[in-house]
Amino acid sequence: MSVLDLARPEIRTLQPYSSARMEAGGGQIMLNANESAWEPAGDAGSGCNRYPDPQPAPLLQALAKLYGVQREQLCVGRGSDEAIDLLVRAFCRAGQDAIVIQPPTFGMYAVSARIQNAAVIEVPLAQDFALDCDALLATITSAVKLVFLCTPNNPSGKSIGRDDIERVAQALAGKALLVVDEAYIEFSEQPSAIELIGRYEHVAVLRTLSKAWALAGARIGTLIAHPDVIGLIRRIMPPYPLPTPCVAAALAALSPSGQLAAREHIAVVREQRAFMRNALSAVLGVREVLPSDANFLAVRFDDAGAVYQRLQQAGIVVRDVRRYPNLQDALRITIGTPEENAKVLAVLNEMTAEKVQA
Repeated sequence: MSVLDLARPEIRTLQPYSSARMEAGGGQIMLNANESAWEPAGDAGSGCNRYPDPQPAPLLQALAKLYGVQREQLCVGRGSDEAIDLLVRAFCRAGQDAIVIQPPTFGMYAVSARIQNAAVIEVPLAQDFALDCDALLATITSAVKLVFLCTPNNPSGKSIGRDDIERVAQALAGKALLVVDEAYIEFSEQPSAIELIGRYEHVAVLRTLSKAWALAGARIGTLIAHPDVIGLIRRIMPPYPLPTPCVAAALAALSPSGQLAAREHIAVVREQRAFMRNALSAVLGVREVLPSDANFLAVRFDDAGAVYQRLQQAGIVVRDVRRYPNLQDALRITIGTPEENAKVLAVLNEMTAEKVQA
């Protein structure tokens, strides 16, 4: 069975929209897209009066080199969120098909599925947030079209081992598309699942420039998959997913100097992650600091609500993850600059001092 046989038949036969930019053909005088012939005020030379290339060749080339794949294996869009949504729409028939997730995990998998009216099958992670492969594979039926694995996991920070990922990939052959979300992989020592794509055409990987590459505001995410899957997803993408300024920002970040800066920042995050884990573990009222391969720490508190409010009063915003299963006492704290991290510790130590005095 081809991986395309898993997709919705009406999507496989869909005639995609042909944008004016795709039909430009290298013309010099562009009069086919009803654009303005004048650039916007104060933006001379940006080219923002013209619609952007749907998949800019320089960006695809830079990302292909970064991830060690071919351009035909890439589809770039507005963050990983867009790729998740497009995958669900391409593979799941409303009211008939399903996805599998492992809570606690990134919330957009379920949101995208429910918007499409696809069922969401939940296979909770173990108490230590490890993947339960047997339980996951026991849920696979003919209705399941997508299985999402988040590694390192958001919000726990725990990675899934390569052997477990490959075991799931082998079991899903001819049954479902395995989507491995690696939004935080740059902060981890774990190898990427990208290498599996060459051996399993039903494996796809999500990567993003939002985290390690400091481009959350530019919204650049990449789906890496078999060329047939990429071709299918491009059929249903909006005509112009990548704004010109965002592409320019991505190319700057992926330049030699940009990559050097990213590596330096990743090293700082890893160093500060270790420092913060040790420092937080010593704070009175901290029950546990979960080990993390990401750029954040999930921290269990005696009174997470009080800590959240106190940090907010100090102008520090962290993520309240108490609504997630097995994290009812936890907050997720992103690793900031050393100065920002010191301010978090100062607030928590101030709370400790008040408790001691009381």
